[in-house]
Amino acid sequence: MSQQRRVTRRGVLAMGSGLAAAAVAGSVGTGTASASVPSSQRFDLTQPSYDLFRGKSLYQGTVMQSFTFDNVNRRLFVAQLRNGSGSDAAGDLCITQLDFAGNQIGHMFLNGFGHGVSIGVEPVGSTSYLWTEVDSVNARGTRLARFPFTSGTTLDHASPVLDKHLPIAGVDTVTCATDPVNQRLVMRYRTGGAFRFAAYTIADVRAGNYSNRLADIAQPSGLGTFQGYAVYGEYVYMLDGDAYSGTNPPPGNAHVSSLNLNTGAFTRAVTNAGGSLSYREPEGMAVYRTVAGETRLFLGMASGTTAGARLANIFYKNVLI
Repeated sequence: MSQQRRVTRRGVLAMGSGLAAAAVAGSVGTGTASASVPSSQRFDLTQPSYDLFRGKSLYQGTVMQSFTFDNVNRRLFVAQLRNGSGSDAAGDLCITQLDFAGNQIGHMFLNGFGHGVSIGVEPVGSTSYLWTEVDSVNARGTRLARFPFTSGTTLDHASPVLDKHLPIAGVDTVTCATDPVNQRLVMRYRTGGAFRFAAYTIADVRAGNYSNRLADIAQPSGLGTFQGYAVYGEYVYMLDGDAYSGTNPPPGNAHVSSLNLNTGAFTRAVTNAGGSLSYREPEGMAVYRTVAGETRLFLGMASGTTAGARLANIFYKNVLI
């Protein structure tokens, strides 16, 4: 595969202060086409959230959309739309690499990829291969792409660097999240006007072996504005809610949910993570395991009172049951 690129321009996560999460939990069944993901613990969404960092700027001034951790090389990547009024319609993204204190390390531009609702990463040696949506139609991706993060470069959606995949034919609005502990990939996709989640091993998708689908399950109904998801073990975690506004004043309507890929069991809880932020819009989820072995579920909140000068804020939960 060609490695041509067009260059354009240039320790353990610390526990911070707690923010209580109010509980709203329930259970509902959603049908599965198959269900063979090994059983696992799940995060207790009613437990407090803790700060990773607050108020950090990204390479562009737009709202953060999603983020992911390279669990081997200890890297953090955040996706956002490129600056400019037409970036959303064109599906143009910026990926900012941050350290775990929120300092910028590098960036990469992706043109014609999608909206960035969720991204994943696959470490291979010292290289971080990103998994994103690609081939944007109506500002949403129609396939998945795998490519190495290379700071200071711009990739077009037709670049030969991209390794593209579509595990399920005839679907649209395709995104993915990766489980860094169990080496699995979950693809969120739309078919017949409804969203579903399909689970695979990362190795199978990378090899183009789409026949071994571990699970395929409908996204639960009743969620608010969908803002991101993550996967750990047999559970998909979802974030929904809106930015603070006159009709959505603090503490807001942000919720976190879990969905069992095997059984369809569903729990949902209000989250007050970052409740004191200005603006505060839920944006993105990810999973990370610390050097000490603690597995954490992360959720993002955008802040900043001025459009074009938004800031990134990332929080985590760490109680498994």
